Amino acid sequence: MHIGIFGRRNVGKSSVLNALVKQQVSIVSETPGTTTDPVEKTMEFKPLGPVVFIDTAGVDDSGALGNMRIARTMKVIDRTELALLVADAWSAYEKDLITLFKKKNIPCVVIANKCDLGGKGTLHTGAAALNCRFIVNVSATELTGFAELREAIIRAAPEEFLDQAAPMAGIVRPDDLVVLVTPIDLEAPKGRLIVPQVQVLRDLLDHDACALVVKENALAGALAGLKNNPALVITDSQAFKKVAEIVPEKIPLTSFSIIYARFKGDLAEMVSGAKAIAKLADGDKILIAEACSHHPVEDDIGRVKLPKWLKEFTKRDLKIKVCAGRDFPEDLSSYKLVIHCGGCVFNRRELLARIEKAKKARVPITNYGLAIAFLAGIFNRAIKPFKKELAL
Repeated sequence: MHIGIFGRRNVGKSSVLNALVKQQVSIVSETPGTTTDPVEKTMEFKPLGPVVFIDTAGVDDSGALGNMRIARTMKVIDRTELALLVADAWSAYEKDLITLFKKKNIPCVVIANKCDLGGKGTLHTGAAALNCRFIVNVSATELTGFAELREAIIRAAPEEFLDQAAPMAGIVRPDDLVVLVTPIDLEAPKGRLIVPQVQVLRDLLDHDACALVVKENALAGALAGLKNNPALVITDSQAFKKVAEIVPEKIPLTSFSIIYARFKGDLAEMVSGAKAIAKLADGDKILIAEACSHHPVEDDIGRVKLPKWLKEFTKRDLKIKVCAGRDFPEDLSSYKLVIHCGGCVFNRRELLARIEKAKKARVPITNYGLAIAFLAGIFNRAIKPFKKELAL
């Protein structure tokens, strides 16, 4: 869960964060505007599990640089699932922020900091008038009120983080055998598996299913050695075509990326978006968006493989732009299609926010796995395991 910390300058946002996590995460100073870029701190927060606290610049910053800082603060809201509004008094800034959180359905905890100095009446009255359920008095200097703040965060957290849906929920049953095809290529992290592979593997174990993990060059032998067919084969999307040729049609097949379209995003919307590939014309602009900012390799999926496959399939002169990390365009209206990565380093809110931006601009959006399946001619097969929820 991503927890954004917002407020005006010098209300003690960074001090509250440091006191809450019991570490010196953010620089604290009496100088207004000390926090310039968002500062992130990941930690285990029982019973919510892993959370990311994001300290932001003050929303009342000024000047050219101040406006840029405010813009970055506002972008954090797109990935915020719980907002902490730190204040020492009531003003139009607090009112506007709470109104924005309500508009975006983001639960909010109002933190009345510097409570040791008194004068919180107008803050409580203003927040209560906007139906804020959670208002907590704290003193970041005297370290009081933080037990109550932790309780308020847990109570305000969206239900899905107390009972979060899992990647494989509704797809497998206990004792099912699932084969995971995990190529080890130039893009594989050294000594590790990528996040979707790890999460799917763990979730299969949590569902009391059996997992067989193989590289693509060992898949045929592994299938031949099984007494019964697996309930499902899940592959890295880049190996889709090769794996589809090996796995018999009677065995369900999909990819980690398509599972993530369902787990992190909106599967139905992204399935619909993939079909727009067939309608692309000469000169159309395509945006390929990656959540992480990894160092591109020689055969990079977003910068090399997908553009190549798109042009081979469509036989069109396409204009392709790649963006990475948080550099997602505010205006998507000039694009004919957005192809997003699986979003394994994003939370669901941020990916859904990007999908909403695409929908508002009436631009189809899909993800790597669905796009690759479409380009490989195995689209219907790849989404068949989800036929009930897609009403196929």
